[in-house]
Amino acid sequence: MDITTAAGSVVSDGTSRRSVGRTIRAYVQLTKPRVLELLLVTTVPVMILAQGGFPNLWLVFATVIGGSMSAGSAAAFNMYLDRDIDAHMQRTVNRPLVTGEVSPRGALVFAWSLAAASTLWLLITTNWLAAVLSAGAIFFYVVIYTMILKRRTEQNIVWGGIAGCFPVLIGWSAVTGSLAWPPVILFALVFLWTPPHYWPLSMKYKEQYEEVHVPMLGATRNGSQVGLQVILYAWATVVCSLLLIPVAQMGLVYSVSAIVFGGWFIYESHRLYNRAVRGTEPRPMRVFHASISYLTLLFVAIAIDPLLPF
Repeated sequence: MDITTAAGSVVSDGTSRRSVGRTIRAYVQLTKPRVLELLLVTTVPVMILAQGGFPNLWLVFATVIGGSMSAGSAAAFNMYLDRDIDAHMQRTVNRPLVTGEVSPRGALVFAWSLAAASTLWLLITTNWLAAVLSAGAIFFYVVIYTMILKRRTEQNIVWGGIAGCFPVLIGWSAVTGSLAWPPVILFALVFLWTPPHYWPLSMKYKEQYEEVHVPMLGATRNGSQVGLQVILYAWATVVCSLLLIPVAQMGLVYSVSAIVFGGWFIYESHRLYNRAVRGTEPRPMRVFHASISYLTLLFVAIAIDPLLPF
């Protein structure tokens, strides 16, 4: 055997495997996996609430898979459309379309494929309402937010954030085949939660948003003005969460969680504002991370509450 040839073959095969693995990871990055975690947090608990107990596990699996493909499609479209500004922002320069690991054409084909697959999958495995809502979420995020609002108004995340509210409707409709007041309240809750979740992040990256001329509120207003808006939306979010108690007849676990975790979220929001007014470092990422923990803990309570007799 030719040792040189054999060694070359091994190196070639190893490089090929690394290349395939790297390409797969790049396409996975297009779906924004960390955002998909929030999808699971908001979808599955609502399905348990809709069922009043554990739904059929196959239905949960099918809904999560379809919702993940749908959210991944929207994220891929977003990266395709925003690749010009992503190249100039420090927090996004490593995205696969910027580094060249995925071509624009490849990303676009991937996004359309996921959109079609998610809609068809949900239509076959759940029902037409869940499939239509999923397609609507993609449209809202890609067209309304990314293409129309994001580069034109500082209120972009307020209305564009509606796309992130759809998972609660999809989860409920997958179980019941219809909609009702509880998922509508949760839709409003996520809608109100999105600005105080994202605006602190835009404060952190103010200079980067200014550089690419994207008018996020955190980049167009001073810290005290942004902090005041965060407070108002945080209070509205918590009040909305309390509406679920009488409407969905929630028990002790959810009621206590909504008050305790909501109080914490409001406290962190006021802390951001007070530090900004005093002229000290507002530490916006503290509110950003607190908002994620708040929403996660609240929806965990939604999942647990129907399973208990009190």
